[in-house]
Amino acid sequence: MTQLKTQKNSASVKAFLDAVENEKRAKDAQAVLKLMKRITGLRPQMWGTSIIGFGSYRYQNTSGRKGEWFLTGLSPRKQALTVYIMSGFSNYDALLKQLGKFKTGRSCLYINKLEDIDLAVLEQLIAESVANMREKYPD
Repeated sequence: MTQLKTQKNSASVKAFLDAVENEKRAKDAQAVLKLMKRITGLRPQMWGTSIIGFGSYRYQNTSGRKGEWFLTGLSPRKQALTVYIMSGFSNYDALLKQLGKFKTGRSCLYINKLEDIDLAVLEQLIAESVANMREKYPD
């Protein structure tokens, strides 16, 4: 079985964020990083070359593949600030209605700029997702 390319590593989170060219995106990422530190109580770590993750859990998918992934994370991508809500969005309809302007993928919340959303709602969304992941994967 092939291994995932995105693995936890010892690269510097600070150096990664310092290298983000879009100043606004870097500033927004710093704000969300601070929020995630407070919510998780964990130290951020680089996953691959472009994702900052907090904590981890072990999983096994339906095909039998086993792996490790972060509980929550973020990435200051060129298109948008990506916040990883690993529990998905199906349980958070009420929060999403209050959040503001964003797009979603399977577990990705895409935010153009933090001014477009309610930070208190984002904090609650991340906190509930992390709690759900910790309950589902009590490692």
